[in-house]
Amino acid sequence: MKERLERYKIFRILASIYRIKAVRLLIPLIVIGLVYWEGQKELRQVSLGRTFGELRRLSVEAVVEIFLFSLFSIAVMSLYDFMIRRHFRLKVGFWSTFRYAWIANTFNNIIGFAGLTGAGLRTILYKRSGISPILMASAVVFLSPIVVTGLSILSWGIIAGVFMVGDLFKEHRWLIFAVWGMALYLPLFVLMQRSSLFAKWFNRGEGRTPWTTVGISLSASLLEWACAGVTFWLIASSVLHDVSFREVIGMYAVAAIAGILSMAPGGIGAFDLTVLLGLEQLGFPSDRAMAVLVLFRLFYYIVPWLIGLILSAFELGNVAKQAGDKQDDGTEFPLNGWQRLWRWPGQYRFLSDLGVWALGKLVLVSGLVLLLSAATPGLLYRLRLTEEILSMPLMRLSHLLSVIIGFMLVVLSRGISLRIHRAYVWTGVLLLAGAVFTFIKAFDFEEAIFLLIVGIALWVSRARFYRVGAPVEARSYLLWYVLSAVIAFVYYWIGSHVHYGWLRHLPTADRIHWMFGPRPYAITALIGLAGSWVLLTMLLLLRPNRKIAAAAGPEELDKLRLFLKRNQGNLLTHMLFTGDKSFFWSQEDQVLIPYAKARDKLVVLGDPLGPIKLVPEAIADFQQYADQYAMSVVFYQATPEYLPIYHEYGYRFFKLGEEALIPLENFTLSGKKATDLRSVRNRFEREGYIFEMAVPPFGNALLEELRKVSDEWIKGRREKGFSLGWFNQDYLEQAPIALLKNPEGNILAFASLAPGYDEKNTMSIDLMRHQSGTPNGTMDYLFVKLIEWCKEQGYKVFNLGNAPLSSVGESKSALREEKLAALVFQYGGHWYGFKGLRRYKEKFAPEWEPRFLAYPAWVSLPVLTVDLVRLVSRRVQEVRK
Repeated sequence: MKERLERYKIFRILASIYRIKAVRLLIPLIVIGLVYWEGQKELRQVSLGRTFGELRRLSVEAVVEIFLFSLFSIAVMSLYDFMIRRHFRLKVGFWSTFRYAWIANTFNNIIGFAGLTGAGLRTILYKRSGISPILMASAVVFLSPIVVTGLSILSWGIIAGVFMVGDLFKEHRWLIFAVWGMALYLPLFVLMQRSSLFAKWFNRGEGRTPWTTVGISLSASLLEWACAGVTFWLIASSVLHDVSFREVIGMYAVAAIAGILSMAPGGIGAFDLTVLLGLEQLGFPSDRAMAVLVLFRLFYYIVPWLIGLILSAFELGNVAKQAGDKQDDGTEFPLNGWQRLWRWPGQYRFLSDLGVWALGKLVLVSGLVLLLSAATPGLLYRLRLTEEILSMPLMRLSHLLSVIIGFMLVVLSRGISLRIHRAYVWTGVLLLAGAVFTFIKAFDFEEAIFLLIVGIALWVSRARFYRVGAPVEARSYLLWYVLSAVIAFVYYWIGSHVHYGWLRHLPTADRIHWMFGPRPYAITALIGLAGSWVLLTMLLLLRPNRKIAAAAGPEELDKLRLFLKRNQGNLLTHMLFTGDKSFFWSQEDQVLIPYAKARDKLVVLGDPLGPIKLVPEAIADFQQYADQYAMSVVFYQATPEYLPIYHEYGYRFFKLGEEALIPLENFTLSGKKATDLRSVRNRFEREGYIFEMAVPPFGNALLEELRKVSDEWIKGRREKGFSLGWFNQDYLEQAPIALLKNPEGNILAFASLAPGYDEKNTMSIDLMRHQSGTPNGTMDYLFVKLIEWCKEQGYKVFNLGNAPLSSVGESKSALREEKLAALVFQYGGHWYGFKGLRRYKEKFAPEWEPRFLAYPAWVSLPVLTVDLVRLVSRRVQEVRK
């Protein structure tokens, strides 16, 4: 029962940490589910083929008009940024303000999260122009309540009868409360802007917001929502033809309110189903209503977002160059380029990654565009022209190659996001080829131009694709296999459902029908899927990042021995002879960084070895090396002496526990505190137990006897690794072993030693094994004799090893993670004897020295903890595979 209570307390703390995040994710899903339940009748009536048919009937003039006005509507949203530039007197150029606004607004439209996406991006982008995050935080807070005021004004228009919603309120009465709630926000906003409380909290203490600013704010928001509504009306009038402007604007406002209440990105789900319900009440079929939604999502959301992706790819490129390398007082940091990049990882790394992320999504969209273009036959007049100029086999071949290239671009988009150079080269070639083939198959110059623009964006950003490889787990590859199969099925389903009837007006309708019929779509889907799977398999088998985890061989270990003759080691240096670590030599082999690979992390054991003045540059070199493979560098069991160096590189710290160090000059068994140890020693010596020190090389007979003791102690459990030694003959031959024999001369227990390689200053205990049924106090006696032997040999410090989670999270101001660790230390005795181990080592009166985990700011500590547990639990044989 006690163990269950202990586990319950820990799990309860873990649950409380993630409860809020789960609720935030569940609310939008619940709202979308409720709206879907109410609109499932309309959804069942939608036919994908008829919807695409409606889209194909649009004239070129209507498409151009919708396209241009939708871009104007997005551009209008930049008024918010010009408003805060004026109100907060931000020294940002006109064109920069417009670019920042476009990127932030289009990303916010797609991703949403209650405006957090736009707020975060604005803070990051404006910092590039020298605006401090604190000032931008005030600007974002000032801007946030303004955005929906225009929709509130439209709500009053609905209530006053200026805009009509037909019978929508009669069928779905809950929408009335939503409209009234949004309408009442307008007077609340005005009161808040003119209140002294708001001025104190949000207006930088400069008094109430002037009426002029309030008026400008309301005008900007009204213009934004009005332009969005007019865009929706243009699309509706082009598809539905006979529609009322007042009814469409009213229905759009109600749908927008439903989308905001759902808190889903872009109001997806709630907005769309409300539009379907409203258009059905106006007497329009669901297929045509769905065509309106598809066009609105395409022109108002997706197309501007693609432009935003291109702008962000260029804007967030050379971050280190534009971010500035000076302190507030104007003095420069004495750091090289890589040190600048890693000094502020939470800031600059995210900026650079965001630009590459945008390029990756552009490549993904390029692949999907190729597949969608291949699944939906081109315009009739273009097909007639293509048939007259080109041969049918060439059109068919171009169609097939477009599908294959589309699948491959989808796969390669992940490599682009990871900055892999090979992915950049392949993607560039495929984008050019895709533009050629999509143009040949049906003169689809729009898709070809888009692919070329993406290719140019990649070429301009070519310096960012420097990585040799990146760690991708097998389950990630499995996910991509499944994803590509799903895309292939969707491609076949779309192509086989929407092609029928489009081409019957051509003179060669039978031949082209065969070309684009269900059977050819199935064949091209299978060929494209096979091509993508072959590419995935090649990437899996030819991963260049495998060599980054190659364990040190005999030559490297001999080099280590020579290195230790010239340089001092540390308490973990002896672990380097286990054979499961890799070595990174830096600064002309004057600094050694031992590490092991744990998923996407390179975990350094202890601190770098070598002159401490060379360590900062060595860390920069190692980070650059790791970044070539998309790896993060983590320092495990770092000592306090090196924390300032890690801090300069932006590392965060988590206390792992404390090391028990015994100053040998002060160690004695006299006195009241050592009564128990003194009694144990006297009893074992009186009963004839024998202590011996065995020095390598060891004989086979001794090693076999030690193995029997070790196997009996292990009892079939897996031995730990990385920061711990294990029973291996080559490893044990590196240092002496302390033996404890019974009066008959049989070995009862042993303990191997681990020198500190610091001129006989420190000796550590390594493997500790004993037979079952040994007398009480056996290991106490072995430790006492071992400590006395080290003192006689001239050593100054004896290391009893680490006490995990000892003295972690005891302060009220400690981090949440460390407080959780304190609970594990307090109640985790079911899994590991944390408190018992600490109490046991306290008997020897050690001095406790803290040990830390140093990790980059962008690394998740819970995930890192799991990776470290897996690393320590891994056997050396597994590492060498």
